[in-house]
Amino acid sequence: MNEKAKPFIKWVGGKTQLLNDIDNALPKNILCKDDVTYIEPFVGGGAVLFWILQKYQNIKKAVINDINKDLINVYKTVKSSPKVLIDLLQNIESYYLPLNDEARKEYFLEIRDKFNSKEYNIIENSAFFIFLNRTCFNGLYRVNKKGMFNVPFGSYKKPTICDKKTILADSKLLQCVDILNEDFEVTMNYADKNCFFYLDPPYKPLSKTSSFNSYSKEVFDDNEQVRLSTFCKRLDEKGYSFILSNSDVRSKNPNDNFFDDLYEPFFIKRVHATRMVNANSEKRGKLTELLISNKDSNAYKDIMLRECSSIKRINYD
Repeated sequence: MNEKAKPFIKWVGGKTQLLNDIDNALPKNILCKDDVTYIEPFVGGGAVLFWILQKYQNIKKAVINDINKDLINVYKTVKSSPKVLIDLLQNIESYYLPLNDEARKEYFLEIRDKFNSKEYNIIENSAFFIFLNRTCFNGLYRVNKKGMFNVPFGSYKKPTICDKKTILADSKLLQCVDILNEDFEVTMNYADKNCFFYLDPPYKPLSKTSSFNSYSKEVFDDNEQVRLSTFCKRLDEKGYSFILSNSDVRSKNPNDNFFDDLYEPFFIKRVHATRMVNANSEKRGKLTELLISNKDSNAYKDIMLRECSSIKRINYD
């Protein structure tokens, strides 16, 4: 059996646990149209990307984007140079795993300095990125205002630094994907009549102390959230379907209607998710998140599934 494509990195806010909810919210054009183009302006770890391209065979092209240049360079490397990347990661893994904790930490800091120097080529820097992601604290990706990766060392006994099968499977799937490093609004230039957008921006913090959206030196604040809502309204005006996910600020403050007001014209669903970012384990756990769409999937999905039995779909479970 062929290896399934899946995220090659760990990523805060990854959507693996919400795939069923996203599937249930999908609009009819993703189910029934031929030659669908899938567009993801904030690709992050790619959980939805790898899932949707494998499950819905009518998606013939995809466009992914992220403002994080280092992340996008890893996607480009996985797509174009998987074997060279695997060789580098295997060399790093074979050197790193036999080390004791003190030596591992020293090596981690050495690679972090090399990664931040940006003096290495795209493939080497991609290998550094994956190594740091697999060995840093909680698998976080965080940068300071200068764009320097500053997550501390994480003590994992036997981290998987080189996942050869996943990299090869992802590389094969990425051959039909255009990879961008632009502002999210640029992705609209790649839309066509049969396109679907999934948007997973940096989440609005639920409190002043819970802010964790420093994936790049550019800040995604409330003004950016408002700009994104305007972008979604333009998508709707042009007839493009979209689903957007974000934090549910009303789960902390029932009177906070920030997103309910911004996306008032659209369909807002609250779904349960478990987030494990907080360093205090007692503050981790289930909370609600938002899935916002300009199409009401419940109104026609069962009918469309029956009518679209000719579309090839696979069970991703």
